Amino acid sequence: MNIESINNIVLKQREYFLTNETKSIDFRLRQLKKLKHVVEKYSDDIYDALWNDLHKCKEEAFLTEISIVLNEINDHIKHLKRWAKPKKEKTPVYLMPSKSFVMYEPYGVALIIAPWNYPFQLMLAPLVGAISSGCCAVMKPSPYSQYTSEVMQKIIDETFDKEYITMIQGHRDVNQALLAQKFDFIFYTGSPDMGRVVMEAASKNLTPVVLELGGKSPCIVDKDCNIDFAARRIVWGKTINAGQTCVAPDYLMVHRDVKDELLKKMIYYVKKFYGDDQQQSHCYCRIISDKAYQRLTSYLDEGKILFGGKCDAEERYIQFTLLEIKDTKTQGLKDAKPLTDSTTSQLCDFESLRLCDLKVMTTEIFGPILPVIEFDNINKVSEFISNRPKPLALYYFGNDAAAMDVLNRTTSGGVCINDTILHVANEHLPFGGVGESGMGKYHSHESFLAFSNKRAVLKSSNKIDFAMKYPPYEKMDLIKKLM
Repeated sequence: MNIESINNIVLKQREYFLTNETKSIDFRLRQLKKLKHVVEKYSDDIYDALWNDLHKCKEEAFLTEISIVLNEINDHIKHLKRWAKPKKEKTPVYLMPSKSFVMYEPYGVALIIAPWNYPFQLMLAPLVGAISSGCCAVMKPSPYSQYTSEVMQKIIDETFDKEYITMIQGHRDVNQALLAQKFDFIFYTGSPDMGRVVMEAASKNLTPVVLELGGKSPCIVDKDCNIDFAARRIVWGKTINAGQTCVAPDYLMVHRDVKDELLKKMIYYVKKFYGDDQQQSHCYCRIISDKAYQRLTSYLDEGKILFGGKCDAEERYIQFTLLEIKDTKTQGLKDAKPLTDSTTSQLCDFESLRLCDLKVMTTEIFGPILPVIEFDNINKVSEFISNRPKPLALYYFGNDAAAMDVLNRTTSGGVCINDTILHVANEHLPFGGVGESGMGKYHSHESFLAFSNKRAVLKSSNKIDFAMKYPPYEKMDLIKKLM
């Protein structure tokens, strides 16, 4: 699609938005119901597409993609009238007899750019917010998840008029052409590097943005944790979608007293979930592209493989891998040994880690490789995390008091205590990053708010007027008392 075509699409949407039809609550509810119907209608096609793109099984596709979108739609249908109703606010005495309230109006024409890792959910869930708020929307899916993008194209084309909601396919040249347009709002999900590009483009028109990015989300296992629960929940959080999840545990920090027991339990659960050969499991996903596969396999040379490490380039398969990382002081490993050995291995100290230039410790992994770092002082863990870019998620396994201490000493977009990833599944919690991991929140009511302008309105009386507020301010003493 050329720039002229994109210009025309945005122009047509802006013209349609100015008719005010999308602002009608009844109109918005009809569109949400239409979207729900078509998602249910094409559910089998969506399952097939996700299998072809990511080897994502039907069960995982339902849990992490389709159910989330349908729940989001149902939530907006149920609550939209209440959310959209003007909200009364207090009026101070010195402004009486005025009335104050907040109106929620749509930003206008929105651009939604989605990634490939959860291509259906991360495209359609923001769209629900755009529809609910009354916006028009231009949607741009990832070219890497081509089968899912084709199904979504069919869904959107069949359901909505192009001047209201449309989808545009393409690669980075199309992204550049879209970002050159003047949108009223931009919602982007993807990498921090591309997030900077989006923000720079938005700044030229002072366009508000929501950036859902990523980062290196730490997973901390303290000595007082439930080892069995921690192992099971970490393995699930790291292997779902083969680790290609923005909130997946990125690296594991485990207390030395429970390290060996935890890792052995994790290996047990990997085999319990996926069998002795993960490659043969219908539940284990594949890496999205050859480029991503090559990037991930390069990390395997940066440490000692304690478990896993098997790869198949033809299938883009990478086994879940526990990686003991190198020590930058010695340029080697400090007596690192496989878990079959009874000797507890010792990893690099935290001072060394701060200077670590290993890519596996400086880049979001986005795959089934889990670096392991041993600690014996939880305060050092908090210090280590705080000295790095703010992550999208933080996971802590241990007692409540220690958990709150870690939370008070660190910052992250979201948190799970004694679990992983599931904070995203609660639509009543805002989801989003902070700093390097993003800005803005969405899900449920937060999605409605994300695409809406909160318009402050003061309605003054046209029957009474107080002269004291006008020059020459003869009753300033009284005004000061009222204020």
